[in-house]
Amino acid sequence: MSWSRDQFETQAWVKVALAMVFASVLLIGCQSESGQSLESDVNKDRNAMTDLPNPPMAEQRDFVVEAPAGDRADPWYWLRDDERKDEQVIAYLEAENDYKEAALAHLKTEREDLFEELRGRIKEDDSTVPYLDRGYWYYTRYEQGQEYPIFARKEGSLEAEEEVILDVNEAAKGHEFYSVGDMDLTLDGTQMAWLEDTVGRRQYEIILKDLATGEVTPTGISGVSNMAWSADNRYLFYVANHPETLRSWQVWRLDLDAPADAEDRTTLVYQEDDESFYTGVGRTTSDEFMTIYVSSTVSSEMQVLPANEPLGEFQVFYPRERDHEYGADHLGDRWIIRTNYEAPNFRIMSVPLAEHANRDAWEDVIAHDENRFIHGFDAFDQFLAVSERSDGLRVLRIYDWDTGESSLMSFDEPAYAAYLGTNVDQTSNTLRYVYTSMTTPTQTWEIDIPTGERRLLKEVEVPGGFDSNDYVTKRTWATARDGVRVPVSLMYHKDTPMDGSAPLYQYGYGSYGASMDPTFSTSRLSLVDRGFVYAIAHIRGGQEMGRQWYEDGKLLNKMNTFTDFIDVTDHLVNEGWVDPDQVFAMGGSAGGLLVGAVANMAPEKYQGIVAHVPFVDVVTTMLDESIPLTTNEFDEWGNPKDPQYYEYMLAYSPYDQVEAKDYPAMLVTSGLWDSQVQYWEPTKWVAKLRANKTDDNLLLLHTNMEAGHGGASGRFKRLEQTAMEYAFVLDLAGLMND
Repeated sequence: MSWSRDQFETQAWVKVALAMVFASVLLIGCQSESGQSLESDVNKDRNAMTDLPNPPMAEQRDFVVEAPAGDRADPWYWLRDDERKDEQVIAYLEAENDYKEAALAHLKTEREDLFEELRGRIKEDDSTVPYLDRGYWYYTRYEQGQEYPIFARKEGSLEAEEEVILDVNEAAKGHEFYSVGDMDLTLDGTQMAWLEDTVGRRQYEIILKDLATGEVTPTGISGVSNMAWSADNRYLFYVANHPETLRSWQVWRLDLDAPADAEDRTTLVYQEDDESFYTGVGRTTSDEFMTIYVSSTVSSEMQVLPANEPLGEFQVFYPRERDHEYGADHLGDRWIIRTNYEAPNFRIMSVPLAEHANRDAWEDVIAHDENRFIHGFDAFDQFLAVSERSDGLRVLRIYDWDTGESSLMSFDEPAYAAYLGTNVDQTSNTLRYVYTSMTTPTQTWEIDIPTGERRLLKEVEVPGGFDSNDYVTKRTWATARDGVRVPVSLMYHKDTPMDGSAPLYQYGYGSYGASMDPTFSTSRLSLVDRGFVYAIAHIRGGQEMGRQWYEDGKLLNKMNTFTDFIDVTDHLVNEGWVDPDQVFAMGGSAGGLLVGAVANMAPEKYQGIVAHVPFVDVVTTMLDESIPLTTNEFDEWGNPKDPQYYEYMLAYSPYDQVEAKDYPAMLVTSGLWDSQVQYWEPTKWVAKLRANKTDDNLLLLHTNMEAGHGGASGRFKRLEQTAMEYAFVLDLAGLMND
């Protein structure tokens, strides 16, 4: 188990002592990779704090990871336990947790204060902006002191009596972890279904609720990823995950009128046998068509079925082709399509309903532009709203169907993000959108398209005296070692001197074409208010600068992601803005791979590194096709069974590149039930670092024993980890009490 702060002071030292006894047993007869006894490694790795116990040292056991391109010794492979039941593995994880608490014991009060500070910036009784759908106003709200949201609606008018359709706080009672996945209501608004996860592995169970009677019925159908109702309110289409790889691969139809024990209550509708594709189900915005959508890293395919014909057969919208990605929505007598056919940055096209499989009938609406990347669209009867990226910033474009003219919406700040909001009525003349920046809390706006008049519907309130005028956001460009200009978004307090004395907290991701936009974070203020400069490095591997930005940061170009991040650090230091001795790096998941690689490549440039659920054992994971995500990601990382990719991936894999040298202080987090990055990756990485690193800097592993990839499920509970992260960093920077 993991210890809360109030438990730690009275109980953790006893646990640490017992854990160290267990760890010493693991050490018997162990040898480091260099063949030297680990007894000296323990003394070498002792933190400078004289009262800190020796860290747990994982036993090394002979194991060879075999591969067509080469075999590798992995003496910590035994830390993998697919069932999460091995007593020695669990004991080691708990020993690491207890060592982490011992190492941070001197920050107990500061962590508590940070937690309260972080929580104090959350408006606890907040709610979203209601939207109208089929006669009901829907919204989500929170109550004072409650961890989870309440989903509610009002019929006809916002003055009507509230109907709570799902109180997640009630559903979560008795569970250490609780997460609501997909949720959908029948078109007549009488029945709802939601997906619940009580473990953290994202293998959801379908729960039904009769909104007239309030009766809740578990279905017993689990291992589900998403779902959608048919138009007749009788059938629920859902996606089942593969029992071993957890890949979403089958679409089933659930007949709610059939007896619960009837054999034909569920019917298999579709199965995706290509292991590189994942599957989803849904409805078009018009609610007139059901859709099945399958996608891989480089290709996609869609199938459609009239929503009022649930027993019919889905028809392929357009047959899949390698390197062709597309998606479509229904509008009146046409399909509106986002496609990268002969358009790397995507374009918008349209086609008559019956002609969707004839690509010759597809017509341009918004042509391809090498300087603009199109993310998506909302289609209305009178206009088309397009979400695109220009010069690295997320912007909105409005296209007039009658005139064929389009224009960008303008915003004032140098770094910002504007997104499409909740738009369910295609007949509307107004568009909802969301605006935010690193200094502007999230705003929900509505614009009247014919007049251009904008109306602010809501700005997220930040309690505690927040004033956006106290902060500065700016954009800068770092020149990478190959001459490419990399955009960087910065935020700092107006009183922070940009004279080379400020500490830097640099974040990056750089994978899957995911762009990290300069959005607002209340938590980030705890660093910035204490003098940090916060930087988002928009490195290659994302799509901030278009599709080529992604292509230049994956497969055999992956090294660009890591060198870009390092070059951004050098840029900020060389410009004289930040202190080179006070640089910290943070990344999570694939961003954890990023900072893990950076730790190997340029450890001397960073005082500390925070790696959340890091994907660090790249080669071993990508060799194992039973692990979730592996087969889907060969086009992202490469297949290490191919010698060319094997050698390239091996050259940057953080786990494989650990050496006997000094590393920065490091905080690594993990979730025992993580299905995205299995817990043993960060665990093995820390174990190998312990056995090899030559410094006395702190190396801490925090494993959440009740959660998965996303960490704790409650909105306040997850702040405990943020408080721990910030305390770790602020303490290293000497700013903990500022």
